Amino acid sequence: MLRTHNCGELRIEDTGKEVTLCGWLQRSRDLGGMTFIDLRDRYGITQLAFNMEKNAGLCKQARELGREFVLRAKGTVTERSSKNPKMPTGDIEIFVTELEVLNESQTPPFTIEEETDGGDDLRMKFRYLDIRRESVRKNLELRHQMAIETRNYLNLQKFIEVETPVLIKSTPEGARDFLVPSRMHAGQFYALPQSPQTFKQLLMIGGLDRYFQIVKCFRDEDLRADRQPEFTQIDCEMSFVTREDVFETFEGLAKHLFKAVKGVENIRFEQMSYQDAMKYYGTDKPDTRFEMRFAELNTLAQGKGFKVFDDAELVAGICAEGCAEYSRKQLDALTDWVRRPQIGAKGLVYVKYNPDGSFKSSVDKFFNQEQLQEWAEAMGAKPGDLLLILAGETHATRKALGELRLEMGKRLGLRKSDTFSCLWVTDFPLLEWDEETGRFYAMHHPFTAPLKDDLHLLEKEPAKVRANAYDMVINGVEIGGGSIRIFDRELQEKMFHVLGFTPEEARNQFGFLMDAFRYGAPPHGGVAFGFDRWCALFGGSDSIRDYIAFPKNNAARDVMIDSPSRVDPAQLQDLHLKLNIQDKEE
Repeated sequence: MLRTHNCGELRIEDTGKEVTLCGWLQRSRDLGGMTFIDLRDRYGITQLAFNMEKNAGLCKQARELGREFVLRAKGTVTERSSKNPKMPTGDIEIFVTELEVLNESQTPPFTIEEETDGGDDLRMKFRYLDIRRESVRKNLELRHQMAIETRNYLNLQKFIEVETPVLIKSTPEGARDFLVPSRMHAGQFYALPQSPQTFKQLLMIGGLDRYFQIVKCFRDEDLRADRQPEFTQIDCEMSFVTREDVFETFEGLAKHLFKAVKGVENIRFEQMSYQDAMKYYGTDKPDTRFEMRFAELNTLAQGKGFKVFDDAELVAGICAEGCAEYSRKQLDALTDWVRRPQIGAKGLVYVKYNPDGSFKSSVDKFFNQEQLQEWAEAMGAKPGDLLLILAGETHATRKALGELRLEMGKRLGLRKSDTFSCLWVTDFPLLEWDEETGRFYAMHHPFTAPLKDDLHLLEKEPAKVRANAYDMVINGVEIGGGSIRIFDRELQEKMFHVLGFTPEEARNQFGFLMDAFRYGAPPHGGVAFGFDRWCALFGGSDSIRDYIAFPKNNAARDVMIDSPSRVDPAQLQDLHLKLNIQDKEE
């Protein structure tokens, strides 16, 4: 080794030791008779000291070094006269007797410090420099720790880690596939997997009983803060289980990760149906760290001459505790907020429940004090609270009210990052109707089993069928989801028929799975967690990019290596492809 210690481990009890450190020059300070260098590596920072009187040549050499030079320093651990309590190594410094420049560095395009002057685009272009910053490094260390702890827990639960293929068959269901042309089979394409779904079901048919994989997946879709074209799943499947067995196993995984990584214990899981989640929170991933549930007011608010309410499919509101003192300016700002295109509400009705028990509202012309009192009782309000009400088409109103609820939770400090509220959302609709194509699509995927109580509805009233599916939601973030699978060939064929597949199409795309069902498929179910999302949740971030070593930007580009990029026409010829897109310059 070129070093005896790293830059984060030496302490006051090491005083007098001869040591050798290696790292990057974080910053230097010339104080005339003394020069100091902060030497940084992955483990921390240690101060190097150079004395002009004792070794003028070495001190002059140190003064000529630039930021991010790679150094090897040998010297003696000494107690610092001016200690730095903010640094773990702040009680000591290394009095340097030998200094070697292992490599020089150009001045970096941004400062390699926590308060950096580099913007997002610049830091992504020079990501390898950004990784030197402590916060980025800690994010990657968190990701590593979570992967290790996940494997430890699942191994103890008798899961087997199995790698599944990356070059697979394209299917039209779900998001768009990334396609890979075949050189050896002209005109044919592989697809990169959106998930290992069918393979893990085949592993259950193969008798492996419990499978997991921390696996890369790929989806060619529009990006948001919590999405990337390539992402990582904790993919799991189990045989001979019910939904409750899956819950017990993976609540155990969540509790293990919370304790091992965050030091948080006493995590509890609730269960909520999809129908209740939409009715009371307007989303299938409700943030239950705070209440503020929806109250529906149709029977109390309609038929009183207020056209906005009378013409609405749904009138619903939330109670913001202690907000009756909101000024007209604050209420106007809230109204403008819900009218934004991202929210889509046409307006906002407010009712102040004053501390003296009276009411003041934006609809006083249409509703008297007694009627507003009924609203307050229906919404569980008390004097000092503020009622916020939206009206319109049911789905759009619930969605907008859900966004308003989250915004009010944020403004009132109710969405605390050190509080964790976990639940399973269950009983999703099995199918979704698409007006544009005039057919049903699987809400999760076509291998999800219907609830037994709804099986009789599958052919005649498919829209009413509930899925034996579930999502794990923590603090309003969908961490993962799964289902009990169809394992019966006849039921799977019926499912394909409801989804509009002809027998030939089903056979062409999923014949391998249908054939496997002939040979004793066990009952099975599983779940897949967004590993990047879980890391972001534990790290207190809204963006998964912070926890990926080399992420893509919002345009799905890697600006560091300039990808995607054009390829040599000869490569396209080998792949039997012809590019018809002309350069913009042409």
